[in-house]
Amino acid sequence: MALKTIDALDLAGKRVFIRVDFNVPLDEQGKVTDDARIRAALPTIQHAVKARARVILASHLGRPKGKPEDRQKLTLLPAAERLQQLLGQDVILADDCIGDGVRKAVKDLGPGQVILLENLRFHPEEEKNEELFARELASLADVWVNDAFGTAHRAHASTAGMAKFVKEKAAGFLIQKELEYLGKALGSPSRPFVAIVGGAKVSDKLKVLENLLAKADAVCVGGAMAYTFLKAQGVEVGKSLVEADKLDLARQILDRATARKVDLLLPVDHVCGAEPKETAKRVVVNDRAVPADLMGLDIGPKTLDRYRQRILSAKTVFWNGPMGLFEQKPWAEGTFAVARAMADSPAVTVVGGGDSAAAVEEAGLVEKMTHVSTGGGASLEFIEGRELPGIKVLEE
Repeated sequence: MALKTIDALDLAGKRVFIRVDFNVPLDEQGKVTDDARIRAALPTIQHAVKARARVILASHLGRPKGKPEDRQKLTLLPAAERLQQLLGQDVILADDCIGDGVRKAVKDLGPGQVILLENLRFHPEEEKNEELFARELASLADVWVNDAFGTAHRAHASTAGMAKFVKEKAAGFLIQKELEYLGKALGSPSRPFVAIVGGAKVSDKLKVLENLLAKADAVCVGGAMAYTFLKAQGVEVGKSLVEADKLDLARQILDRATARKVDLLLPVDHVCGAEPKETAKRVVVNDRAVPADLMGLDIGPKTLDRYRQRILSAKTVFWNGPMGLFEQKPWAEGTFAVARAMADSPAVTVVGGGDSAAAVEEAGLVEKMTHVSTGGGASLEFIEGRELPGIKVLEE
């Protein structure tokens, strides 16, 4: 079913509550270190401002535990300051997200003005999706817009619960874009369709792999999960991370790929170390087997070359999960090289959130991708074929 989007509504003078995802990383000084999520929300916010709506923004930040110091550490003030710079207009920060003070602040908003409510998760009722809390949030709004794809897989008060207590509802432009690209990449991809899947555990990516095997022409596997597959094929993997209880499952996935005539590519060489530390000596092992005293921590140059060729010859590329321990410099090359190969590819390139999105951002290649998802968990659940509560309520 096609979702109604914000541009289909008359917003002039209305109180428009936009659930955004400003769950951004902060440094010790409380400054935003990566504003990608704030920038991703701009088109929807700017549209509402231009339409002369009275704009109410709401988000969570981190996981407050109800301690007084959390209110200082996890305030949305840094996000409000960054948004103010990006929007080029004042952004009022409310001191809470419900209560008389907030109601008054919203009532005093003029057309085109913007208020950001304080961290929704300062109230445990948000994550519990309590009806009273959802009703109180909804009482601030004439229109509810969900544009927080990063939390669309959570049935919280602001992402799903309040939908039934507002007159009008719609998706923001970011959610529209996420569903369009993730949906198209998986629903009707231009072929050849190549998927790159990495990360530590087969168990974390099981449903993703199953769904991709039904759609992709080739799946390139990297990260520690590759060693569970290699071990399942009888290859020696040294001290590499292996899920011993998932070897049968890995064999089933390999058999399924063969039966479906999907090329499931595994590393043919490795970058290894004696331990998973920045200080460990970097050893390139020019073979599928890993020596007994080493562990695989990144894909090797031959593997990289194979994967790059696949990416460059594809019409659609979907990537989720790093190729190695990319947060440590000696083991990051495989992940960044995949990002560069995608940037060089003429294909439709979709990056599925989480660590892959962080790597693309760090490599400065976001602009070279067709779409970089803002939702790690949400994009994974979408690819697994699961229903996202924050999307479902928009369809009803």
